[in-house]
Amino acid sequence: MAFNLKKVLKALLFSSSEPLSVKDIQTAFARFHDQATLPMAVVDPTAAAAEGEPAEVPAEEPVAPLAIEGEVAEVLAVSPVETDAELYQDVPSLITATQIREAMDELAAELRTADDIYLLIDGASGYRLVTHPRFARWIRIKRDEPAPAKLTQSALETLSIVAYRQPVTRTEIETIRGVSAEAGLNKLLERELVYIVGRADLPGRPLQYGTTDKFLEFVGVKSLVELPASDVLSPRQIDEWLKTATNATPPADAEMGLPLEEGEGDSPNRSEVDVEHVPESAESAAEVFIEAAAADAAAQTESAPADAEADDNKPATS
Repeated sequence: MAFNLKKVLKALLFSSSEPLSVKDIQTAFARFHDQATLPMAVVDPTAAAAEGEPAEVPAEEPVAPLAIEGEVAEVLAVSPVETDAELYQDVPSLITATQIREAMDELAAELRTADDIYLLIDGASGYRLVTHPRFARWIRIKRDEPAPAKLTQSALETLSIVAYRQPVTRTEIETIRGVSAEAGLNKLLERELVYIVGRADLPGRPLQYGTTDKFLEFVGVKSLVELPASDVLSPRQIDEWLKTATNATPPADAEMGLPLEEGEGDSPNRSEVDVEHVPESAESAAEVFIEAAAADAAAQTESAPADAEADDNKPATS
């Protein structure tokens, strides 16, 4: 039976609560081969021990039980008989990173297919077995923890700016969003999604913020390069816009249409505007309306007798 790498990796994953990197796995295999070449030790019953226990003497090869003065020497550190060939026999001396990743991918697929309570994730710090999100409520009940609070839209916008612009200052965040970012940054710092990177080389030495490894787990990526690219503006365009927005100059009198002082140039053209006269008060408007209504009524009164006379002169029909 050939050596089963997947079973060994699964055992290593269950043995640690910390993420397991490719380097950690390769180190474990190197230790396996180092221990296999170490000399073993047997018990020498003729040596006097300080506390009455047998002393250990090294032996270059596994030693069978020896008859010494009618007693049988006990083997102390002889490697046990390994009968499980798929775990301890024909172990490769070199396990490449590609082999480890392929085996981990197969394990992750098997867990998903089996609909098990565990999932294998490949995070920023390495591979780790986690419980399925379906069981999150039971785990919170067991730990007596409250349900996780969701990030607000404001906090998500601030987190996005930090992720794509880091290291970034609070002033730059507020310039891009147009509102204060203090509350959002405090919430992200409390959730350990961002941290203080350092100070910017600007007047006042403002604090700079960046994202943490917990942020990578939060969004499900291994590194920042896996974040989706922006399809709106490139980083260079955002830099130019920030520079213009930060160093904006107030509009001049000419741009505001105000007269210029002597020596500043020609004042803006201010041509006169003719405005049709409109009654300024409600009383004037009411008077105009009443006069128009009275004239209309008088015209209807004058036309009424003429219409009646025309009706009288009309011949009768049988």
